[in-house]
Amino acid sequence: MTIESLLPLILFALVSTITPGGATTLATASGAHFGFRRSIPVMGGFAFGLGSMACAAAAGLGGVLMALPMLQIAMKTLGSLYLICLAVRIGRSGQPRAAGQMARPTGFLAGVWMLWHNPKGWAMTMGAAASFAALANSPLTLAMLLGLTFCVMAAFSLTLWCALGQLFARTLNAPRQWRVLNIVLACLLVASIIPMWLD
Repeated sequence: MTIESLLPLILFALVSTITPGGATTLATASGAHFGFRRSIPVMGGFAFGLGSMACAAAAGLGGVLMALPMLQIAMKTLGSLYLICLAVRIGRSGQPRAAGQMARPTGFLAGVWMLWHNPKGWAMTMGAAASFAALANSPLTLAMLLGLTFCVMAAFSLTLWCALGQLFARTLNAPRQWRVLNIVLACLLVASIIPMWLD
């Protein structure tokens, strides 16, 4: 296996993880409100969640989950409710360090939980498993390859989005500017739910 043979997978994972969505919006909001260091747990949760999801999809679990319509609906509902709660929390927050507002960043387990309740993520990682199966000579090797690739690319992409949030924190000074940013991020987070329900 050469780096040239891995480039299509790396590009697929990069494009899949860097495009705006729920995780990127939360990474941006966390970077703006808490800075990079305090955002590491949630970004780690997102990256690990996506990597473990890719492993599970390559090992066959994704196919089982996608074959059960009631389970898909339950996952969509739980994931949507969680994202709406986070959007409300972001939308109602003010400037960073304002008393009592968003006092705690989202943690590692919440990041993993959010990723695993996203049927679109399962469909995307299952597509990757099918498209890049020829890169590995066994399901276990494919699972490790996809898991590592998606985990690393997600960590890279989320780092960029978190840095963008930090840039917002340095640029915005007035409470009104923060109110606009928080409402925009909350709306983007709610909008990221829509593709989850489109088949």
